[in-house]
Amino acid sequence: MKEQQPLGRDGGQWGTGGPPWLEIVHPGVRLGRVRHALFDFDGTLSVIRRGWEGVMIPMMVEMITGGHPVPSGLEAEVADYVDRSTGILTLKQMEWLVATVARYGLARGVRSAQSYKRIYNARLLAPVRARMDQLDGSDAARDSLMIAGARAFLRGLRGQGVTLYLASGTDHDYVVEEATALDIVHLFEGRIYGAQDRAAALTKADVIARILADNDLYGEELLVVGDGPVEIRHGRANGAVTLGVAANEAARQGLDPRKRQRLLAAGVDLLVTDFWHHDELVRLLTGSTPHLE
Repeated sequence: MKEQQPLGRDGGQWGTGGPPWLEIVHPGVRLGRVRHALFDFDGTLSVIRRGWEGVMIPMMVEMITGGHPVPSGLEAEVADYVDRSTGILTLKQMEWLVATVARYGLARGVRSAQSYKRIYNARLLAPVRARMDQLDGSDAARDSLMIAGARAFLRGLRGQGVTLYLASGTDHDYVVEEATALDIVHLFEGRIYGAQDRAAALTKADVIARILADNDLYGEELLVVGDGPVEIRHGRANGAVTLGVAANEAARQGLDPRKRQRLLAAGVDLLVTDFWHHDELVRLLTGSTPHLE
């Protein structure tokens, strides 16, 4: 396979040095070799759970304060933690909540991480179910709950022989149910890794290491795609090509500046705001053409 020549950008502006739809953060990244691709789910492919931060943050503040006035700086502390922890297991986030409830000492008692997780899930599932109830079996309806172009991007990678994986901090059963509702579950052929409380050690880092080891891959033969810092950091640590999705989830496309900043801080190689240019992106990543169009 002919090696893709590195592309670059200058001046720090979106898309400079490359096409306007792609920000190349690390010009030296080796492209054109991708054979396997690991995707995050929520915010990267699916927007069924969009707005989850707006459920988790007030729920955490409520549990910490136990009905007392909110201390100065608490909401900012919680929001900062939720932003930094995007992509990890929900149970791990609730373990942080357990420690924070104890540290503030305002609530009458400290619940278990599993208990806090049940409260969070119960509150989040109401809007999730309402969105899923709107699905009418059409691709148009399904696509309205996905980042723009995501389905075509997945199909394009599969068409180039890329093996796809899905890893999420959301509970495994929910991930499978929602991926099935979006009619993309079959594209992963069972390679879906959602959170399971009894197997909390199965993190995105573990999945990445397993993919590399089981398939005898070099780092740049693996693509890691996500909207959060966790998967991007682990991908970079293992030499994978990392693609950040800095999408405005409400619009399913366009730039979310907050996401871009956290992806840049995590060391992402490439950034997109959506997958409208899925054909060009597939060719760039897999090396099926030597030039961007």
